[in-house]
Amino acid sequence: MSRVISIRPVTSDPQPQGDGPELVSLYAKQKKIYVRSVTGWFSTWRWILVWLTQVVFYGLPWLPWNGRQAVLFDLGARRFYIFDLVLYPQDFIYLTGLLILCAFGLFFFTTVGGRLWCGYACPQTVYTEIFMWVERKIEGERGARMKLDASPWRLNKIWRKTVKHSVWIVIGLWTGFTFVGYFTPIHSLAKESFTLDFGPWEWFWVNFYGFATYGNAGFMREQVCKYMCPYARFQSAMFDRDTLIVSYDNERGEPRGKRGRNADMKEAGLGACIDCGLCVQVCPVGIDIRDGLQYECIACTACIDACDGVMDKMRYPRGLVRYATQNSLANKSTRRQMLARVARPRVLIYGGVLIAISVVFIVSLSLRHTIKVDVVRDRATLARIVDEGTVENVYRLQLMNATEQPKHLRVSVSGIPGVALASPLELDVGPAQARWITLAVRVPYASARTAGPGAHPIRFGVMQAAVPGSMVSEKSTFVIPR
Repeated sequence: MSRVISIRPVTSDPQPQGDGPELVSLYAKQKKIYVRSVTGWFSTWRWILVWLTQVVFYGLPWLPWNGRQAVLFDLGARRFYIFDLVLYPQDFIYLTGLLILCAFGLFFFTTVGGRLWCGYACPQTVYTEIFMWVERKIEGERGARMKLDASPWRLNKIWRKTVKHSVWIVIGLWTGFTFVGYFTPIHSLAKESFTLDFGPWEWFWVNFYGFATYGNAGFMREQVCKYMCPYARFQSAMFDRDTLIVSYDNERGEPRGKRGRNADMKEAGLGACIDCGLCVQVCPVGIDIRDGLQYECIACTACIDACDGVMDKMRYPRGLVRYATQNSLANKSTRRQMLARVARPRVLIYGGVLIAISVVFIVSLSLRHTIKVDVVRDRATLARIVDEGTVENVYRLQLMNATEQPKHLRVSVSGIPGVALASPLELDVGPAQARWITLAVRVPYASARTAGPGAHPIRFGVMQAAVPGSMVSEKSTFVIPR
């Protein structure tokens, strides 16, 4: 007789006994983590980063600059303003360079100090800190929140939950509004929000990012870091035994056990860990740092602050939980010896590449031409022979001014002997303006005969009048018919 296997979620009901079907548990309900608040040196720095990142994020769109907001990615006009920089889609290479810089910066800092980005500046961490702060202010500390959630739905619970979620929703919507304000002028967006005259896309993205912030920081929290973020999965490729990570000194702390403040731990045969569990209670992802390095750890260092506070009360030396390397713990290295290993080959390579790319990026950005040219052959007009036997091709040029000052430009052409514009061309291009012009290029019959039929390379030159060295050129082809 074959056995029947029943698959169902884990519940609190006891497993059936006897000859009944065998139960195979595939998943369990996610337990809510009640994070305890903590104070300390690292906590202070974490909140400094929270304030710094949010002042920049929320404040930058409101900063006036040259009669507009300082940072604006105007997708409709295809112009991107970053203070004095005016970038066009043709400057996409700079976005590529910026992403490469971010990647190598992540490699460098992760190799040196672990998940510093995750613990201090990642938006998921920052907004989770903000949302948990709101939760503590309204519902109370860890014990009060656990008691409130376990209590029946009465007036006290209803109004606290309502106020908390209302504040979360306001923060989420304001975050979505600010994010959209980087792509739509935020002053116009603010006026439209009062008149409910948002465009459909503005409505969608404000609510989308508001809902994402509300859901990720209010509900999913550590699940984003543990299950959704790819960084937790490939961080091991950048870690080695000399990477500074949040570590528990197992040799000093074990065997752990509870004792009075005045007890002699040596006489009791105990280590420095009093097994209070505070390092677990303050952890936003709910792990026990005493179990060693775990991919879920986001290096927020809350456990360091909590443990240092306990060590102070017990009058033990700090550092039972601290930043350390696996090699320093195994070899009992001094702090100086541990830090000396920071300048190891892979760190020097990452740092050298990061510096080189940064220099190239900054120099390239500072030397970029403020005039941009695109050349398109006029497909509606074929190469033809015109007055006096000259061969004529027609082109369309897009001239882009990548500054916020007007420019007086002069257009020229070269590449074939005798090639010239049908008529001299000078024109004005306004601040941050892109202008299309149509022009004819002619080659004398003698030069055309010498060059022969077919497509021949030419170059258009555009320069700012009376500004030496401002020439920008763009290649094209001149067709000579048979």
